[in-house]
Amino acid sequence: MKYIYGVLCVLGAVLPYCVFLPWLAANGPNLLLLYTQISTNPLSSMAWLDVIVSAFVLVAFIIYEGRQLKMKLLWLPIVSTFTVGVSLGLPLFLLMRELHLEKTKL
Repeated sequence: MKYIYGVLCVLGAVLPYCVFLPWLAANGPNLLLLYTQISTNPLSSMAWLDVIVSAFVLVAFIIYEGRQLKMKLLWLPIVSTFTVGVSLGLPLFLLMRELHLEKTKL
């Protein structure tokens, strides 16, 4: 699974930024425009609200599960979640968890 999580980390970072970086290059760090464009209709608002709730659920899971397993570097998937998205934060945490469990079994 660690290889699958690793590939998903790469995809989870690259795919969102393939869309966001060209937008950023064209518009600059215009937060008002970003908000306006991502909330243009109820469907896109629903999708963003889903992502935001998922991000907070993921952070709670990272903190809870990470502390239970006494994992280190829990800040890394949390920061990844808020700088890239759940698409990176979740597979990164699962990869770190897999590696931690592998190491503690030895």
